[in-house]
Amino acid sequence: MRDIRIIGDPVLRTPCEPITEIDDRVRSLVQDLLDTVDAEGRAGVSANQIGVSLRAFSWNIDGNVGYILNPVITEMSEEFQELGEEGCLSIPDLWYPCERPAYGKCEGTDLDGNPVVVEGGEIWARLIQHETDHLVGKVFIDRLKKDVRKRAMKEMRERL
Repeated sequence: MRDIRIIGDPVLRTPCEPITEIDDRVRSLVQDLLDTVDAEGRAGVSANQIGVSLRAFSWNIDGNVGYILNPVITEMSEEFQELGEEGCLSIPDLWYPCERPAYGKCEGTDLDGNPVVVEGGEIWARLIQHETDHLVGKVFIDRLKKDVRKRAMKEMRERL
């Protein structure tokens, strides 16, 4: 299990590079992602959250554990789900209402080059957008409504 990088670490704001070759480093990254997401209260972990600027993330939702390399969002519904509280391992113990699409789908590959599709509603849609946002250097507070973001920034300064 790897340590989670906390907001303020530049790696979280740096867009990740695509994975162009499957080597021992990438295999090790995938194992680290799976080990790191395999803890109570963790739904997803992106590679840059553990300090690696490559396009990959892992998930652990209701015992469904997996990973995807080079994920690309291929579909998001125009309908939004009920405003839900969202948190992030890189912004510990702070949760805010964040609007997300009701359905999402992303596509990528596994270590053998086989297609991987992650899709679904509610928590899956939130996971897909949350983790792919990380891979382009965004964190969920960037998506908060202005008044909520202002409160979040104040609480982060006070706590972190």
